[in-house]
Amino acid sequence: MLEEIQQANKAFATIKSALQNGREFYDVSDSCATYFNCKSIIARRSNKRSKKKTELQNFFELEKLRKQEEWIREWMIYSGRAGLYDDWLKFQAQCKKVRAAEARALKQKENDVWHQVQKWLKWMGVAISSLASTLMAVMEVVNATAKG
Repeated sequence: MLEEIQQANKAFATIKSALQNGREFYDVSDSCATYFNCKSIIARRSNKRSKKKTELQNFFELEKLRKQEEWIREWMIYSGRAGLYDDWLKFQAQCKKVRAAEARALKQKENDVWHQVQKWLKWMGVAISSLASTLMAVMEVVNATAKG
């Protein structure tokens, strides 16, 4: 999580510096993507219990990111084009839906693979038990023939 925090801070510094120097958002779109992707990762991970960090540390890291995002929001409202922030919120919602769909698809694929492995193991168990039963029957016949 420390790596994502560093990447988010670096991306925010790039965004802020560029916007203050008169550049536009599309000039720093890569940094924006990095920042918001890292923010998403950090938020998801902070919801999980961590052995290395306390809940208070996670809270303050997220609070710092919220302040940074508040700066971006204010810039979009006061220095960007009309409706930029509203469009941005719609775009973020759409991206969130896409990420959720991708996560569901990946989980489904993993479940399908696991299901195939379980089915394969079940059939292997059936085959081994059938082979063992057949082998025991053959041994019985051989033993009966040898005695008789």
